[in-house]
Amino acid sequence: MIRVLLVDDQALIRGGFRALLENEDDIEVVAEAANGEQGVALAREHRPDVALVDVQMPVMDGIEATRLIAGDELLSGVHVVILTNYGLDEYVFNALRAGACGFMVKDTEPADLLQGVRVAARGDALLSPAITRRLIGEYVARRRAEPAPERLAALTNREREVTALVARGLSNDEIATRMVISPTTAKTHVSRAMTKLHARDRAQLVVFAYESGLVTPQRG
Repeated sequence: MIRVLLVDDQALIRGGFRALLENEDDIEVVAEAANGEQGVALAREHRPDVALVDVQMPVMDGIEATRLIAGDELLSGVHVVILTNYGLDEYVFNALRAGACGFMVKDTEPADLLQGVRVAARGDALLSPAITRRLIGEYVARRRAEPAPERLAALTNREREVTALVARGLSNDEIATRMVISPTTAKTHVSRAMTKLHARDRAQLVVFAYESGLVTPQRG
């Protein structure tokens, strides 16, 4: 059973999401919060598998709530998915930097929302390669890369190569093909890089790769 926490200041939206989610045999909504502060408290109380968190809320916004949840070792099993009305914007980028595993727009199709919850619950990043590249191109390119020599030095050459390929949006199977290794070995390299860089998921690995200068945005 996938346990979900809803965090949104609009009761109507929470009610709609609850009705949709609880109609599924493998999903249950364990709690609802009207702002980020309540969301963090309820995350600590219920330890859900997935927290669907709105970006803009009173008292505490979704970005700060995400940062607090992602920074709490006791909540390492909580996967935050940001909900936004605006699609791809800088709020989303900042939320990914704060530790969100991905995002969805609120008017997404019901089937896509359900699939997104299941993907997040597995611990996978909820970002398509195309969206990843667009996100990086629009926002990371505006920022000056911040070298992180100590953290980069912890990676082997193989792990650096794998991290760069993840940042380009390649799956483990595609990485395996590119590097002429098995998918299992590719997955191992990715996992080790995530551990060394303290990345919760692939989305965090992508953000680090670009912000550290390991890879640079490609236009077009």
